Amino acid sequence: MMKRWAPKNSGTTARLWLAAAATLAALALTACDNQRADQLVEDVSTEADVKRLFGDPRTVTIAADGTRTLEYPRQPEGEANYVMVVGADGKLKSLRQLLNTDNFAKVQPGMDREAVRQLLGPHARERRFELKKETLVEWRFRDGQELKVFGASFDNAGKVVSTSITLDERTASPGGK
Repeated sequence: MMKRWAPKNSGTTARLWLAAAATLAALALTACDNQRADQLVEDVSTEADVKRLFGDPRTVTIAADGTRTLEYPRQPEGEANYVMVVGADGKLKSLRQLLNTDNFAKVQPGMDREAVRQLLGPHARERRFELKKETLVEWRFRDGQELKVFGASFDNAGKVVSTSITLDERTASPGGK
């Protein structure tokens, strides 16, 4: 009779492997996005170039002047939210990665939720704290080599109460706990 070997506490081992796989997938996506973005040149690349490299955008907003804003959010597992503006002439006018310290500094108490969404793009996670009567909305981002989370707490009226930046809990301790 053959005995099978299984590590003790295999549930923990499985969680560690899953966390490692998720982190590697997010890193691969980020690396690929950076390489794709480096291939685009403002006022030279076309909307077709953008779509060839990034695929179809999640959202397209068309302004009265024909300018098209293409959104490529990478949340909840990614570390970026891209917005690309294509002029009426079909040329890329700007490529921005929204999740950065300059944009985080613009999020101020009293700001409404839609204004924050316009500034940072779709979020990664949302949690409600009933006793505080607040909702914490979070975006994952990379700060150098560290994975971090920007959080904005909103009151019941949908206004920013406070903000924070913390280490991403998935990398702060083994197994993300």
